[in-house]
Amino acid sequence: MKKIMLNACLLFTLAACENNFSQNLKTTSMEKKMDPSLPTIGILIFEGVLTNEVVAPMDVFAKHDSSGNTLFNLALIAKEDRVYTTEEGLKISPDFIIGAPPDLDVLVVPSSNDPDQQVKDSVLINFIREQNKTTDYIASHCAGAFMLGESGIADEKEVVTYCSGSEALQEAYPSLIVMDDRVVSVVQDGKFISSNGNLVSYIASLDLLEQMTSKAHRKYVEEQLLINKLK
Repeated sequence: MKKIMLNACLLFTLAACENNFSQNLKTTSMEKKMDPSLPTIGILIFEGVLTNEVVAPMDVFAKHDSSGNTLFNLALIAKEDRVYTTEEGLKISPDFIIGAPPDLDVLVVPSSNDPDQQVKDSVLINFIREQNKTTDYIASHCAGAFMLGESGIADEKEVVTYCSGSEALQEAYPSLIVMDDRVVSVVQDGKFISSNGNLVSYIASLDLLEQMTSKAHRKYVEEQLLINKLK
C-alpha cells in the first residue's frame, strides 16, 4: 500500500513539474529582451514564409559594428505564439504576436509561394496598415508587395515584386506603380523599399541598412557576409 501511495505521489509530482515547465515555456517564449535605445526591425512570419526573406534582414541587421556594438533589435512577429514551418521546412517561432508587438522602426513583409493566403488574411493586412502609421520604413520582398497592395498603404508608390510577377501585381492593384521586374531588382519610394525577393532580399536589406547607419557600416557588414566573395 505504501509503495502504491509513493508511486502515486511521484506521478503527481512529475505531472505538476511538467505542467509548470510547460507553463514557464509558454510565458517566457514571448519575452525577448529588447534594448529601448535601439531601433527595432520587425519581420512578419506566417506558415509557408520563404526562408531567405526572413533570414536576409536578420542576417544583415544582426551584425555588430566594427567595435562590437549591437545596432538593432530584431523581432519575429506572427499571428499566434506557435511554431511555423517555412516553405523550405525550417521551424521558426515568433518573439511577439501581432496583438502585442514592440514599437517598430521597420516592418519587413516577406512572402510565400501562395501569397493569396496572406492577401486574404485580414489580420495580417490590418497589422501592416497599422504599422504604416508609426514605422519609418516598410520593406517587402518577392510577393510581399501584394500585401502592400492589398493594404493600400503604397498607392501611387513605386514597387517591385518577384520576377515575372509585375503584370499580376499591376492588374490586381492598379494604384501601385509597378516597376518592370526584368530590369529592376530593388526599388525605394519614400518609406517603402521592395525587392524581387530570394537572395535579392540581402541587397534590399543592405540598402536599408546603409540609410539607417552609414556607407562604411554597410561595407563592413558586406565583408562580414563575404558578399565580396560572390562578385
